[in-house]
Amino acid sequence: MSDLARNSMLYLDDVNVAFDGFKAINGLSLTLSKGEMRAIIGPIGAGITTMRYIITFKTRPDTGDVIFNETVDLTRHDEADIARMGIGRKFQKPTVFETHTVADNLLLSLAGKRSVLETLLARPESREAVRIDELLQIIRLADRRNDLAADLSHGQKQWLEIGMLLAQDPKVLLVDEPAAGMTDAETMQTAELLEEIAGDHTVMVVEHDMDFIKHLGVKVTVLHEGSVLAEGSFEQVSTDARVIETYLGR
Repeated sequence: MSDLARNSMLYLDDVNVAFDGFKAINGLSLTLSKGEMRAIIGPIGAGITTMRYIITFKTRPDTGDVIFNETVDLTRHDEADIARMGIGRKFQKPTVFETHTVADNLLLSLAGKRSVLETLLARPESREAVRIDELLQIIRLADRRNDLAADLSHGQKQWLEIGMLLAQDPKVLLVDEPAAGMTDAETMQTAELLEEIAGDHTVMVVEHDMDFIKHLGVKVTVLHEGSVLAEGSFEQVSTDARVIETYLGR
């Protein structure tokens, strides 16, 4: 095994996927360290969605290594296994329980094997109550804990869904376009929220808002035609002639 895999949380090496002869992923190699936040950008058709599907086993690679937490071969596990092991995904459109309160949304995410009804009728254990309080502070919704999720703004629903993922204590968060549809103020608060949870978690952020990516101040990977086109700081990739031609210049 490569030394890079031994020190990584996510390690993809020479991964290939073809659909009816079309190479959606073409020799993709990517390494995320433990506690790292990485921004992923690229044009439509770059292979970003397929890459995420490979990590969560919605798509099986034809060839290549996909390693989680140094030693776990993700190609040998199904989607449910991967979620239980600690890889969580937040989709672009928030999916929360709108008819339940903010706090109950978090409680349901902590619920383990209890049914929804049992969870809502039971009084949270002291450990659970403390964790919910912590999560409410992290996602900036402590003052909305008893409000229905339906009454939150779009941005606040995004934060709540991030909190619901954090409630499951994932090692890796795959976050899809978190700034989409947000106000400028919410966008900046979302960047700060993600910065706070990185370190305790490895975070992969896919986003098309370049101001948001710049504000994150993290390493950026640019995908194009199923492989890495460029990688480095925002300043490095945003001035790369190849990136400008294939993505930023459009």
